[in-house]
Amino acid sequence: MVPINSTHRNSQDTRLLDALAVGNSSTRLKAALAIGTHPVPGLVDVLVERCAIEPDFFVRDMLTWALTRLPSEITVPKLRAELGSERAQARSQALHTLSKIGDKNVWPAITRSLLHDCDDEVARSAWRAAVVLAPHGEKEGLAAELATQFGRGDRDVRLSLSRALVALGDVIEPILQAAMASHNPTVRAHASATRRLLHDPDAGFDFAVEEARRVVALGPDQEEATAC
Repeated sequence: MVPINSTHRNSQDTRLLDALAVGNSSTRLKAALAIGTHPVPGLVDVLVERCAIEPDFFVRDMLTWALTRLPSEITVPKLRAELGSERAQARSQALHTLSKIGDKNVWPAITRSLLHDCDDEVARSAWRAAVVLAPHGEKEGLAAELATQFGRGDRDVRLSLSRALVALGDVIEPILQAAMASHNPTVRAHASATRRLLHDPDAGFDFAVEEARRVVALGPDQEEATAC
């Protein structure tokens, strides 16, 4: 005989899972919150699958929170598998969730292909996850890899890259200096703006970009003087 409370739990879980698929985002958000409040390991597959297709940012973030409430030995293998998905959102959300879980053993799964993913959201998630998960001895190599992305994308993409690099600390200084000597003015400006943020976090990215563009426009002599 199945215990009454077990039957009730299963019925409640079914209702919550059904609610994750309804058209109303508020209902889906409440369902994800309820699942995370009373986490059930058996729901991990559904949560991971839903992350890959959920259209609402806030619901996705709640799904991530619900996954962090489960034991990492259950969630991490499922999320690592998603890193090879053909669906960009699946890769991006898995990276985001892994960064929140913070299991350093995941570091080898943050591959070069993810850091250079053609989808901007996947790449941004990979940059953030890499910064969180990289062992101390890998940070310089990671910084060099990230620096190859200078000049990529729109403002938000460039800001994400700058923030990821700044989070690595002073290890990025020689890498920034090299990028600031690039023949590409866009790369030089992005690297210069990142250096400004490293030394003056309160400057603001837009101000740092405009200042960097001004310096680049004035020529190499002014860039050298500013770097001192």
